[in-house]
Amino acid sequence: MEMAYVLTHATVLDGTEQMEPQPNMTVVVDDGGRIDRVGPAASAVGPLGAREIDLGGAYLMPGLINAHVHLCGSGKPMSAGGAGDLIDKVVGNPVGMWALRRMIRGHAQAQLASGVTTVRSVGDPGFADVDVRDAVNAGKYPGPRLLTSGVGVTVPGGHGAGLFAHSAKTPEEAREIVRTCFARKCDLVKLFITGGVFDAEVEGEPGVLRMSPEVARAAVGEAHKLGLPAAAHIESAEGVRVGLEAGVDTIEHGAELDDELIALFKKNGVGRASSLTCTVSPALPFVELAPEKTKSTEVQKVNGRIVYEGIVRAAQQALAAGIPVGLGTDSSCPYITHYDLWREVVYFERLVGASRQMALHTATLGNARILGLGEETGSVEEGKAADLIVTKANPLENLEALRDVSMVMVRGKLDEHPRVKRIPELDAELDGFLPKAC
Repeated sequence: MEMAYVLTHATVLDGTEQMEPQPNMTVVVDDGGRIDRVGPAASAVGPLGAREIDLGGAYLMPGLINAHVHLCGSGKPMSAGGAGDLIDKVVGNPVGMWALRRMIRGHAQAQLASGVTTVRSVGDPGFADVDVRDAVNAGKYPGPRLLTSGVGVTVPGGHGAGLFAHSAKTPEEAREIVRTCFARKCDLVKLFITGGVFDAEVEGEPGVLRMSPEVARAAVGEAHKLGLPAAAHIESAEGVRVGLEAGVDTIEHGAELDDELIALFKKNGVGRASSLTCTVSPALPFVELAPEKTKSTEVQKVNGRIVYEGIVRAAQQALAAGIPVGLGTDSSCPYITHYDLWREVVYFERLVGASRQMALHTATLGNARILGLGEETGSVEEGKAADLIVTKANPLENLEALRDVSMVMVRGKLDEHPRVKRIPELDAELDGFLPKAC
């Protein structure tokens, strides 16, 4: 039996789009890990034996949701070639797989300690993310709620090939990879439709289309047939078009949109609506830092700026057009740690131009709805899972308050003193170009 809690004298930020601080509130969490009651201090009473915690006016809000994560790396810069060599040594080796699972477990727990109670992994080697998800769900060790894609679908020479994706030469091979993901009980399918900054060969041409429309349609069609949503790495307008016409549910990263693409977001090639996942975090270091720091070339730096500008512009256009926008960090990329979702939320406000309410809403209930979890988590609401965080300062005054989370609760399990193991040298570089609050 789990513990029930009565959280008193809380200033509640409920996760809705127009949220405002609700002072002197009590939130009751039952022993099943769900929010039982939310109301003014005098009206909400917990069950007999519940543990009462006086928050002293601190800010209680939904746990953050990171919609785009790779759990296999730390964020310390390394070349793609080096990463590929490492993966080759790990996958297929029982000891290596044990070490990989242990690493992924640690990175998932770092996400949780930083206030992220739900993580969507979008490509990790050897289905190790699935194994960690299952262990967390079985109660073997604490961790966030995990949605896992396992190994993604790419093409020979495509993005992620040899790292966290299997290559398909034909539509049938793409379908077979999807069936493998389904058999491993993945929660979604990840496609890599275009290249990225690291595999761009020509200055001014990032996000080159790698996957044919036929292969993309085959992978998405098989995923939907099996009841799995499809997400797609895309960093060019041409790639966005191919992905949307194939019917992908979420476009990851994106590029500047035209009227046709905006219409396709609202009704994609299979008649559904698609969303955009904004990921400023992996692109901005290419713009702000010297190539030797990001382990990149001058060509990659130029292309990094193009991708960055495309991501920001696409998010702005999507918001203006009423297209759902999610947030993710692309953790494991150079300079993207597993405790820095707060930076992406800040970028969403200060670079994309969202309000603070909208930014916090997007990182909580907005992301939950995009991931199909809107009835389960994402807001401080009676009946939902008790996925909650506490900060001493008000994020609606300065979103940097999310940097220091004083309590984390996931599915009713409380960590009163979450500890984040930081990487000081990366933090110093990232803080150096953090956009200032207006």
